Amino acid sequence: MSKTTNVKIQRKTNPRTPVLIAALKEGARQNEVAIWRDVAEKLERPGRNYAQVNLSKINRYAKDGETVIIAGKVLGAGILEKAVTVAAYNFSATAMGKIAEVGGKCLTIEQIMEENPKGSGIKILQ
Repeated sequence: MSKTTNVKIQRKTNPRTPVLIAALKEGARQNEVAIWRDVAEKLERPGRNYAQVNLSKINRYAKDGETVIIAGKVLGAGILEKAVTVAAYNFSATAMGKIAEVGGKCLTIEQIMEENPKGSGIKILQ
């Protein structure tokens, strides 16, 4: 990592974040996949700039059975009518309940990287 990138990562107060960013960049290099680098760049930004996506937006843009990734938090506002797999940095309790209610799955970004290292079939929402 470059010196400026390392300084940005070290400023993060959540100890999970620098480890996740490093893992995403390593996964991007090893598998030659741009999606993990894009998510890492989004997580390098200040926390106040992380995406906050409501379930209504996921319902609008995701198809049934699709996998979406959010480099931020999933919020529970709105109605989800499709069984989608959602990978995110964080979830609200309401969002987790509503996703599970329709038969979807809530995963962390680490879990989706493990399940799908090539990143195929994943849509990024922000």
